[in-house]
Amino acid sequence: MGGKYHHGDLRGELVRVSLDLIAEQGLAGFSVAEVARRAKVSPGAPYRHFADRETLLAEVAGHIAGQLADRVTAAAAEHDAPAEALAAAAGAYTRYLIERRAGMNVLYADGLHGPDHVGLHEQTRRLTDEFLMRCLAVAPDPATALELMEQLFTQAHGYGTFQLDGVFVKHGYSVDLVVKKSTEAARIVIAGRTAGGGR
Repeated sequence: MGGKYHHGDLRGELVRVSLDLIAEQGLAGFSVAEVARRAKVSPGAPYRHFADRETLLAEVAGHIAGQLADRVTAAAAEHDAPAEALAAAAGAYTRYLIERRAGMNVLYADGLHGPDHVGLHEQTRRLTDEFLMRCLAVAPDPATALELMEQLFTQAHGYGTFQLDGVFVKHGYSVDLVVKKSTEAARIVIAGRTAGGGR
């Protein structure tokens, strides 16, 4: 057990391994014991850095929120039109979910809502703000913007989940096609919310 992580950044390695574990098996497959095994450390080693499972998962979720916010920002930045930027952001969410099996399902997992997980809350707020500010830019009023954001998150997550669950795979859809479909669906709902001023 005298490997490099004991002399380096074991905390960072545990987060990295956790991210990979979730990407492979989803949130249901996440356990501190499996993280320790993959990191080649003793079962008790993670608890020197994280008080419990929820603390480690909160750290991991914070990284996921940050990575997702970066993806969304980069995708939106490729478009000048606000509506197109917002649709691209939704597509970026779908792609990240497919790649990492992580999105709102991890960020709002049980046990992560307490006041102790400040870093996670900050990153989640950053991700939410990325969408909300763009929704406010195209919606006729704040209430519609909130509804639009909720619908985009739900829709983007749904497309990703259908791919992960094998529904779209059975139709022969590639990841790129699913992301394209998610982005197009986002365009439609954005147009409906902005043109109709609501439902």
